[in-house]
Amino acid sequence: MQAITISAPGGPEALVWTAAPDPTPGPGEVLVRVAATAVNRADLLQRKGFYPPPPGSSEIVGLECSGTVVEVAPDVTGWSIGDEVCALLAGGGYAELVAVPAAQLMPVPSGVDLVSAAALPEVACTVWSNVVQTARLGVGETLLVHGGAGGIGTHAIQVGKALGATVAVTAGSAERLTRCAELGADITLDYRSTAFEDEVAADVILDNMGAKYLSRNIAALKRGGRLVVIGMQGGTKAEFDIGAVLAKNAVVTATSLRYRPIAEKGAICAAVAEHVWPLIASGAVRPVVHEVLPLPRAADAHRMLEAGGVFGKLVLAAEG
Repeated sequence: MQAITISAPGGPEALVWTAAPDPTPGPGEVLVRVAATAVNRADLLQRKGFYPPPPGSSEIVGLECSGTVVEVAPDVTGWSIGDEVCALLAGGGYAELVAVPAAQLMPVPSGVDLVSAAALPEVACTVWSNVVQTARLGVGETLLVHGGAGGIGTHAIQVGKALGATVAVTAGSAERLTRCAELGADITLDYRSTAFEDEVAADVILDNMGAKYLSRNIAALKRGGRLVVIGMQGGTKAEFDIGAVLAKNAVVTATSLRYRPIAEKGAICAAVAEHVWPLIASGAVRPVVHEVLPLPRAADAHRMLEAGGVFGKLVLAAEG
């Protein structure tokens, strides 16, 4: 097969389209011919040498894909050759073929084309596992989403609204905030000019910044509020005011998705297929795709994401 490999940790130029060994599905796995994958910020970190895949996983970049099942391990039931699927991956998405634990497969949602479906697994599993399963967002509560214009943010806006929440977002320009409002955001805040903690009292905060926003996020929580940290774009170390958290009976949680055991990721995928896919079928939630590029142009996609200006997800379509 052909795949994007990393010649050496570094810039986008390190991503090389080259021949790679075909993967073989092991017990409990299926082999998927990739129709498309999508670009995540974690991919940029892996390219730079900072975010290695879990032991035993593919060294090829790519945390999600869509495609067609071409081989099924003997012990796998429920999936057949020819099924169109999308999948949450620990790695391997930037390739023509990928072996996937069967538990991490999901059907392509009704009304979504196969290529666009590649933009869904990582954001849908991240949002559902954190906003619903961990933070227990309820009807009538307020959800604050940082990075509202990104892949996770654009999905979280829609899911939050579909679940009956008031949704507030931060983003870095009026144009991006307008587009967030078009997706359903009720409160839009320019993080460059607005102190969000003075403008919003949130029940749940989904945070991709980490250290930089820790004290401000705690200040923005209501009593009984839940802060879930899923990223470290603003650093990893900050002073933690235990008194401020105690005073609000608040909860601060940090989670990751990639390193969870297969059984946990499989349970999340099953919940997403059960609860989120019907929202997509109804039109309440849709994939937000900024642009589709050919998979061999992965380096260009990384440059675009690093430059800023991407709204939603960048998708890489396999050739042929």
